[in-house]
Amino acid sequence: MATAYGPDTRDPQRPGNGPGGHLATGRVLPAALRAPFEARTWREFAYLMLSFPISTVLFCFAVTMTSLSAGLLVTFLGVPLLAAGLAACRGFGMLERARARGLLKLDVADPAPVRGRTGGVMSWVGAVLRSGVSWRHLLYSLLHFPWAVFAFCVSLSLWAWGWAALTYPLYAWAFPAYAGIDGIQLYGDGTHSVYLDSPVELALTSAAGLAVVLGTAWVIRGLAAVDRLMVTGLLGPSRLATRVTELESDRGVVVDTAAADLRRIERDLHDGAQARLVALAMDLGLAKEKLTDDPEAAARMVDEAHGEVKVALQELRDLARGIHPAVLTDRGLDAALSAIASRCTVPVTVEVDLTSRPAQAIEGIAYFTVSELLQNVSKHARATRASVDVWRSADRLMLQVTDNGRGGADLTSGSGLAGLTERLDAVDGVLVVESPAGGPTKVTAELPWRG
Repeated sequence: MATAYGPDTRDPQRPGNGPGGHLATGRVLPAALRAPFEARTWREFAYLMLSFPISTVLFCFAVTMTSLSAGLLVTFLGVPLLAAGLAACRGFGMLERARARGLLKLDVADPAPVRGRTGGVMSWVGAVLRSGVSWRHLLYSLLHFPWAVFAFCVSLSLWAWGWAALTYPLYAWAFPAYAGIDGIQLYGDGTHSVYLDSPVELALTSAAGLAVVLGTAWVIRGLAAVDRLMVTGLLGPSRLATRVTELESDRGVVVDTAAADLRRIERDLHDGAQARLVALAMDLGLAKEKLTDDPEAAARMVDEAHGEVKVALQELRDLARGIHPAVLTDRGLDAALSAIASRCTVPVTVEVDLTSRPAQAIEGIAYFTVSELLQNVSKHARATRASVDVWRSADRLMLQVTDNGRGGADLTSGSGLAGLTERLDAVDGVLVVESPAGGPTKVTAELPWRG
């Protein structure tokens, strides 16, 4: 593959090799000039503007409820009041996640709801107070206010000054006409004043405004990035809860995949080898009956039965290879993938660069991933050549299958690639498809390396 497509095709992390890496060359303007006019910048600017009044309300509520409940802790009312305040902060957090989802395009999952052990009021109060998510929502209400004030002042000041200076030549005539001065006053004291009124000064002011506008767009994005971190870290579920959810989902995928494989094996045995063996038994029974009366017919039937035995044995071999090929266990990925490539309908070059073998489970998943991808090449790609590359990058096993076919492969079309993505995701793997219309197609799979 390195010979046919160049060395860069092996590394999906290199610039331009990822999905969408070709988009930068298709833009008329560079990103630095597009930023002030993109919808993303205006959405993030709106988010920063709204953060100031919203965070003011949240901060005042959080301080009031915390102070009031702390003062009433000597009585019975302090504890449930604190729990009610934490629950209200969780409600505000839901609104903040919705705002981040709409303006920052940040999709943060909702944390698990609080449930008491017995369903009673005091059980619920105890669950709220023990929940780390509740306290993180309170911390967000307290910490986000000073940051929102800073971001509001910085972004609004730079944005207003930049656009005002950039458009200054358009409204400079209004100063002498209505304000009685020559223009914007740059300096002034009791005896001397400097106004921006000459054509050169207007041009320089507009140029400075353009520079501030271009820079402010990236300042806004940087400020919004901090908000993203705060929303993700304080308003989302904990890493442990997220990991548990992922493992539950992956377990479901593994169970469904195993059940589907068992059904496939049962169907192949019932419709294939089992049916042939039943027919073979019937043919041999008829041949046995004709052995004394018509030896020649019996011999022909035995000969036909012999052919059926060979076909049944081949089907059983194919079925066993589909479960787990012996060549993979005995000789590893290099020999196993070469065997798959030899059965592909197009010429396939295989390059495996591994100094050791991964765990059997990872090795098996890698084998079946390449097998599925080469089947897609044979059935759908209309390619004349393909290549398979396997290498290790740090703690990841990398697989890459490339063909020069018609392209157009899509993960979202409900094809076999979608199912393959779910299988890889079950073991913390990743599948990336680059398949523009007209080709070529490059599918990169990452699997965790487990020795």
